[in-house]
Amino acid sequence: MVPEMRSLPFLIVILCASFSSGCSLPYYWQAVGGHLEVLRKRKPIEEILKSPDASPETRKALRQVLEIRRFAMTALGLPDNGSYNTYVDLGRSYVVWNVVAAEEFSVEPMTWCFLVAGCVSYRGYFDEQAAHRFSIRLEADGLDTAVGGATAYSTLGHFADPVLNTMITNGEQTIAALLIHELAHQRVYFEDDSELNESFATAVEEYGTELWLMRAGKLSGLVEYRERIQRRTDFSKLVSDQQERLREVFARPDSAEAKRTAKQAAFDLMRKEYGVLKQTWRGGATDYDLWFARPLNNAHLASFSTYERWLPGMRRLLEALGLEGFYGEMEVLGKLGPNERRVRLQEWLDTQEVDTDLIPKVPR
Repeated sequence: MVPEMRSLPFLIVILCASFSSGCSLPYYWQAVGGHLEVLRKRKPIEEILKSPDASPETRKALRQVLEIRRFAMTALGLPDNGSYNTYVDLGRSYVVWNVVAAEEFSVEPMTWCFLVAGCVSYRGYFDEQAAHRFSIRLEADGLDTAVGGATAYSTLGHFADPVLNTMITNGEQTIAALLIHELAHQRVYFEDDSELNESFATAVEEYGTELWLMRAGKLSGLVEYRERIQRRTDFSKLVSDQQERLREVFARPDSAEAKRTAKQAAFDLMRKEYGVLKQTWRGGATDYDLWFARPLNNAHLASFSTYERWLPGMRRLLEALGLEGFYGEMEVLGKLGPNERRVRLQEWLDTQEVDTDLIPKVPR
């Protein structure tokens, strides 16, 4: 299985559109049934904290959840709608598995359309084997596919989403990032635009996590988190360069076999570039080693780039306007048509000088 999707997972779609949109009845029922099963197992966090059966590690993490949740409402203006007041131990490492697909000679992801979330570039399954079966069906049609586990999901405020055991196993930084990211989806969501939704939520996540660490006085954690962001930015550039390289390959008037050969050579080159990039990271960081630990294809690029395409522009805008101004600009963006929106996003991207040290800043 591919590595988890940055612990910053895609939204899971609960309600499907009409069957004519391509959403089959079995998929509908597994999505609804899987989510209802999660809801059925919820217990109030306050109850878990009083339970002698809860481990000290779980109680510590859930106390952090409540603190970070309050911070997200008061300091970041994120919605207080009942989400993340309850807890579910799923007994597994991921809550859903997302399938991403792309044409053999395209770096653009396929999309599926749903009633609540619009068109998105993945399909989520509560059962890992079901995700792999769907992936195999797509591969039989000649598509590139990727299956990745996700540690959280959002229902965009339609339900009171619980905290999951999958969200609290990797420390305070990850807890803060996940909660802020998912709550950001509940404040702002653009139908039919996965790339914008993920870039927006990731920008708020980065800003909010830095601010949380600063206010908690955890400057060493802040330095560590900023280094993680820089490594993610570096890797995003690697993915973007690969996509541009493949666009040029796929645009050639060559035979299919020639394109396949050039495609493989491009991925071989990307692996070498990653080896060089790693040498620039402090402490021998291996963040993306697992990403390269299997054959790569177009879908793997798409599954990562969905989060990153507009993120540099989002960072710049947030730094320039501050949080409330940033939210206001998102409201303006939501009133634009798709073409106008893309023009504005591209303008922000073209003028971006990447700076991962989002405001507010602390002395180094």
